[in-house]
Amino acid sequence: MTSLIKYLNQAESIKVDDLLLGPIYGFSTDQLMELAGLAASCSVMKSYPPSRLANKKVLAICGPGNNGGDGLVAARHLVLFGYQVDVYYPKRTDKDLYKRLVLQAEKTGVGFIDHFPKETIKSQYGLVIDAIFGYSFKGDIRPPFKDIIADLTTSQVPIASIDIPSGWDIEKGNIHNTFEPDMLVSLTSPKLCSREYRGKHWLGGRFMPPQLCQEMELNLPTFPDCEQVVDISLPSSPTL
Repeated sequence: MTSLIKYLNQAESIKVDDLLLGPIYGFSTDQLMELAGLAASCSVMKSYPPSRLANKKVLAICGPGNNGGDGLVAARHLVLFGYQVDVYYPKRTDKDLYKRLVLQAEKTGVGFIDHFPKETIKSQYGLVIDAIFGYSFKGDIRPPFKDIIADLTTSQVPIASIDIPSGWDIEKGNIHNTFEPDMLVSLTSPKLCSREYRGKHWLGGRFMPPQLCQEMELNLPTFPDCEQVVDISLPSSPTL
């Protein structure tokens, strides 16, 4: 039952990733990003199949860290699922991993744009994927993302956030009064800020080792069949 799932604070979220990446479980950052991006794209496919977008494209907005890497992977998978996808990636990192993710996305058919389409976002795009900030975010929202998040808040385009809504405090929630996404895909285990979230809520993390789940007392739900995500929406959540 979703009521038993453990909602992680920031320290617990960091610990889960450290354990996954450490010698006990042996995952790599590349692997975790690939699994996270796949889960995010599967969630989008379930909530916003291409037929719902009325021939409009998907816009993925990627930040400079791991959450942005998840977004780059998700964009690539969505193209393979039949979507038209653009990525806005305004603050790129010079790390080799991210360069490879960009190359993989480009070779798959993802488009990259060099400015935020504030004036045309509603006419061009049927969905925005929010992959700006992840669970490590804290403090004030700084440029260039301050204006981007403000524009998203008033864009009237559905938003799907990866792991936590960008700009939210992982434990205190929407303290900056920014957007509340229409869909959220939590990774490994949901975070405290999503405890009262009322939109469509998916959980991705089927790869989680049982021993780690027991150690952290995560109480994750059972994933059906071969699905990469499971619905953990609150009972009163609206139908998309």
